[in-house]
Amino acid sequence: MSLSPDLMYTSDHEWIANEGDLSTVGVTAHASDALGDVVYLDLPAVGTTIKAGDACGEIESTKSVSDLFAPADGEVVEINEAAVADPGLVNSDPFGAGWLFRMRIAGTPDLLDAAAYAALTAGE
Repeated sequence: MSLSPDLMYTSDHEWIANEGDLSTVGVTAHASDALGDVVYLDLPAVGTTIKAGDACGEIESTKSVSDLFAPADGEVVEINEAAVADPGLVNSDPFGAGWLFRMRIAGTPDLLDAAAYAALTAGE
């Protein structure tokens, strides 16, 4: 599994890319592989305030329905309409076109770097 050192990760298998005052959030390739074919996304609405670790949406695959967890405290400012329309983007390009939402972070989230996330997933 290839992980970008430019991203931060959660133990719930989300990634987050800090881009100025906004951050982009998605699920990792590890998560998308475990989920199987993603067929539906229920993402938080724009304007929603989310709290780190709380469920903020759902990802449905042919295998199961899984909660999407907020990687940090903040406000959702954009959702990826292309991924909602074509949830398979989460499988085919989880670190690119398959991003889920953008948020404005409040505070400093407790996140993992690429090495820590790789260690976390090594036994899975």
